[in-house]
Amino acid sequence: MSDKRPVVVYGASGYTGRLVCEYLRELNVPFIAAGRDKARVQAVVDKIPGIETADYEVVEVEHSVEALTKLFKGARVVSNMVGPFIKYGPEVVEACLATGCHYTDTTGEQDWVLDAKTRWGKAFAGKGLLLSPGVAQMYTTGEIAANICLETPGLDTLDILVLWKGFPTYASTQTIFTILKAKWFYLEQNKLVEWNQSETTEVNVPGQHATALALPWGGTSHPIWFQDDPRVASCKVVGGVFAREVMLNVVATQKMVEEKIKPLPPEQQEKALAEIAASVQAGMPPRENPRINTSLDSVHATGPLGRAHCVIHGNSNYKQTGLLQAYAAYSLLQQPPRKAGFASACQAFGHRELLGVLRSFGLVLTPVLTVST
Repeated sequence: MSDKRPVVVYGASGYTGRLVCEYLRELNVPFIAAGRDKARVQAVVDKIPGIETADYEVVEVEHSVEALTKLFKGARVVSNMVGPFIKYGPEVVEACLATGCHYTDTTGEQDWVLDAKTRWGKAFAGKGLLLSPGVAQMYTTGEIAANICLETPGLDTLDILVLWKGFPTYASTQTIFTILKAKWFYLEQNKLVEWNQSETTEVNVPGQHATALALPWGGTSHPIWFQDDPRVASCKVVGGVFAREVMLNVVATQKMVEEKIKPLPPEQQEKALAEIAASVQAGMPPRENPRINTSLDSVHATGPLGRAHCVIHGNSNYKQTGLLQAYAAYSLLQQPPRKAGFASACQAFGHRELLGVLRSFGLVLTPVLTVST
């Protein structure tokens, strides 16, 4: 069934999965919207603007390597929206490897990024396939800004800030609570160093007088992507939402998890965290409003004798994620990735190219870059 529709959006019933399908339609890419509940997927897809003009089908699939392998056979790209990825990702990656499909997802779980790199990076590279976890606004847009800074030679340290206005979706909330069980790392002189999970940072926000409260946010994907980049020796990332009250709640939750959840046996930890996450966000938030749901990615890059600062102002961070996922699939159908195996979106498709795509859909402004050398 996949021969005529080369892209599979797995987890299409979720908030971000719907947006990936929406942008695949705008890019004229045929796709399969798949999930574990066909009726639920169909109900979500039916609400996509202009869906009657898309070439698509809705498929129900069991979450197992065997069932997913059968579904993916004949496809070329899988956009995986089913998280937490450390829990549900391995079956999807294994099925992609078995069927020769490129793999992308939207993960915010640094432990999953490390796991994917270690377990499957070489195998995907050997087949010329892309393994790209973390193709999403909270990671890729900041990576674009970092690479713009690194166009200035001699800069080797990245200080990255990611902020946005809005509230996490159900899937994002599950991820937030999942990463509380993992260790978080930043990159310091080419080595991964563990964060103190209780650390918070009061940050200066470009473009406004007020400061904001930011957290390591699980370490993010950036330190892992830049770990093998000869231009970069150190990389630290903090982020969060603009709303201080939300961030204070996150800090309080982290403290509660440290004191009351982590002493529990592992299986009880997972259940307790999932219940708390569901109580925080159980439904689907409203569609983003670009006048309200703004985003900001700020990168300071420094070196012994130079510095650069790049700021990307945008809107609708989940729409950015949906577009980045759809464009990744669109590009992979036409040409091989710039780097096969484990690679970030910028490594696979080019940071200037991705910036152009986001700008062409009105989701980011022209970056503001200042350089001193």
